[in-house]
Amino acid sequence: MLFLAPDQLVGSTDYNSETYCYILLIHPDFLLGHPIARKIKQYSYFSYASNEALHLSDSEKEIILSVYRIMEQELNSRVDEFSQEVVIAQLELLLSYVNRFYKRQFITRKVANNDILQKTESIIEDYLNSQLSLQQGLPTVQYVADQLKISSGYLSDLLRSLIGQNAQQYIRSKVIEKAKERLTNTNLTVAEIAYELGFEHPQSFSKMFRVRTGLSPLEFRNSFE
Repeated sequence: MLFLAPDQLVGSTDYNSETYCYILLIHPDFLLGHPIARKIKQYSYFSYASNEALHLSDSEKEIILSVYRIMEQELNSRVDEFSQEVVIAQLELLLSYVNRFYKRQFITRKVANNDILQKTESIIEDYLNSQLSLQQGLPTVQYVADQLKISSGYLSDLLRSLIGQNAQQYIRSKVIEKAKERLTNTNLTVAEIAYELGFEHPQSFSKMFRVRTGLSPLEFRNSFE
C-alpha cells in the first residue's frame, strides 16, 4: 500500500495489462468538520517514500479490501444524509488497520531495521567526529535520513518501534553521549565543546545537557574529578 498527501505526484511505467490496482482518492474538503481532518495529519506514512510501502499479508489484504468494498458500495449507492458519515467511519477504520500493519512490519523486519539502527548510529558518530558539526551545526533528522536513503518520517517511526525514541530524540541522545565523552576525556572548555558539537550558542548546549542529565556540563565534569 502507498499513501499520498495532497499535491504529491505519483507515476510509474512498471504496470502491465495484468496489473490491477485499488485506488482511493479523497478530496480534503470531504473531511472538513470531522475529527479525522486533523487526525489524518498525524499519520506519518503519508510522507513515506515508495520503497517504504506497506507489504500486506494475504489475511491483511483481505481486511483492507473488505473495508474498501464497503466504501465502494456506499459511494455507488444512493447518496443520503448518512453517506459521508459512513464513508468517513470506514476510512478511519482503514487507517487504524494500516497503523497496526505498519507496526507489524517494523517488527517482522527487525533484522533489517536493526541494521538501519546501526547505520544511523555510525552516521551520527561520523558527523560529530568530523568538521561537519562545526560547518553545518547539529546533525538533523533529514541529513541522517538522506544518508540512509529513506524518508525522515519512516526513520522516526522505525526508531520509535525499536527503541522508543523518534529520530530527533535519538540524535540528541547521541549528542549528549559525545558531550559526556569530551567533558571527561578532554580539557576543552564547555563553550569549545558546544561549538565542536554544532551548537550555535553554548547556552543552548548547557540547557539541553541539564535537561538530559540533571546536571550542568561543569557539574558533570566536576563529578569525575
